[in-house]
Amino acid sequence: MATWQVHTDEHLVQKIGKGHTQALAELVRRHQQRALHLAFRSVGDWHLAEDVVQEAFLRVNRAASKYTPDAKFSTWFYRIVVNLCMDELRRGQRHSRATTQAMEEGQSFVETPVHAQEVAELQQAVHRALGQLNERERVAVILHRFEGQSHEQIAEIMEASVSAVESLLVRSYRKLRQILADFSNKTPKKTQGPGKSGV
Repeated sequence: MATWQVHTDEHLVQKIGKGHTQALAELVRRHQQRALHLAFRSVGDWHLAEDVVQEAFLRVNRAASKYTPDAKFSTWFYRIVVNLCMDELRRGQRHSRATTQAMEEGQSFVETPVHAQEVAELQQAVHRALGQLNERERVAVILHRFEGQSHEQIAEIMEASVSAVESLLVRSYRKLRQILADFSNKTPKKTQGPGKSGV
């Protein structure tokens, strides 16, 4: 029996194209978790994210016989996931439930310290801010901020030029910071303690 763990992703896809179902199982093992997090952050719902990732692997299976390793498998696969996510966002099927992990990591958009009691409100603000971006802006930010992809990698995944991605990110981060700055300005300031207020 083949030891699939020693094969590259690209080789596994070629094996899938020849009918080796174990090769597909190995690809799922390697990429499912990260793909789920990417889809979840994009569409905001675990069940929908699972559907997206399942469909992405089905598409890999269907296209495997025609696959040529012109690009890394991960770039090709995450392009499929991203396109499926954007299709869902365009159809307006994204649930309004907050994406907790994305919101927690998104706290770094605000440059001032946050008190513990303000965290929940900030998380809601980040969720709303991400929701105000269009689908391409939101996916680009998620790939860059949460997935750690470079501008070049995002360009490959989104099938855009590097300069277009850079412009997209600049615009997206500007929107996010403005929305979150408005939130910070609306947050009540703490009192300075007894004897300071003149009361």
